[in-house]
Amino acid sequence: MFRGGVYTLCIFAAEFTTGSILKKYQVCPWDYSGQKTNIKGLIKLNYAPLWFGAGLFFERMLSHNE
Repeated sequence: MFRGGVYTLCIFAAEFTTGSILKKYQVCPWDYSGQKTNIKGLIKLNYAPLWFGAGLFFERMLSHNE
């Protein structure tokens, strides 16, 4: 649970940071402004379970390749 939460927060941080930079130059390809669970239109909190699972999935894939 802890690692999945950390992965989710890291992915959200990367998405927010990248989106902020792209939005500054008006080239951000996503806009969640119309969604209920958005933060500044850059991240959508509904995606948390997906990012949680994706983080654990990639951890498992990368650890099996060692």
